[in-house]
Amino acid sequence: MAKAGTPGAVSRPVLRQRNGRAEHARDLIATEIPVAFVYNDIPFAVMMATPDDIEDFAVGFSLGEGLIANMHELAVEAVETSLEGITLRLRIPVERVTLLADRQRNLQGRSGCGLCGTASIEAVLRPPLPVATDALIESAALDRALRALHDRQPLNALTGATHAAGWADAAGDLKLVREDVGRHNALDKLIGALVRAHCEPATGFAVITSRASYEMVMKAAQAGIPLLVAISAPTALAIALAESAALTLVGFARDDGHVVYSHPQRLLVNPTKASAA
Repeated sequence: MAKAGTPGAVSRPVLRQRNGRAEHARDLIATEIPVAFVYNDIPFAVMMATPDDIEDFAVGFSLGEGLIANMHELAVEAVETSLEGITLRLRIPVERVTLLADRQRNLQGRSGCGLCGTASIEAVLRPPLPVATDALIESAALDRALRALHDRQPLNALTGATHAAGWADAAGDLKLVREDVGRHNALDKLIGALVRAHCEPATGFAVITSRASYEMVMKAAQAGIPLLVAISAPTALAIALAESAALTLVGFARDDGHVVYSHPQRLLVNPTKASAA
């Protein structure tokens, strides 16, 4: 549980005005710092992120960028912290170093954009292989996971400024949650945590507290997650990618229902009737 003084939150003086009254107080603010990814001594990208779960971030980001095929191809040689930010010194196989040029980012990746600075259109629009699983999930499991996610965001409870990504098993039991100021960073951290915990992504689904943009669908599909549930809307490109990647995409997930945009066959609305049919 996040507490005041953790890397993800800092205390700052504020002037609070409510009901016609003003008072000086202190507030807890989400931390956002540069995190530099350096592979084999080659600077690759600088992402604006929350400085928690950094090794999960390293693994998930590297997988999402297609720089490694599995966590065993990545070595975290050093996590260097300075006043300016964090530098991740990472090592990947020599035969994969050529991918660095293909995925090179010319600008920093801002907390609101997971693809900022990517140097070419081809590097952005690189559809993953189709998700291969016959898993079926009851719609009630989505509701169960979303309710649990609401109570598993300690950093957002402190600051009100972070997104969360969670992974639940097929029954909707939430197993892992990661938070970050950037929605895509939170998903990268979740995927890294999944891989490091030796969980099988295809046996469950992901829930996110944001819209389902193209990069969110791409990250989920590339990780082998068959179902992505967002509390907000998807984009048209995200739906197109979900269709081609055989990923079930759900948006506007609320207490009273949700909208399915692609591959609805994975969701069992009424499993009893489905079995009888």
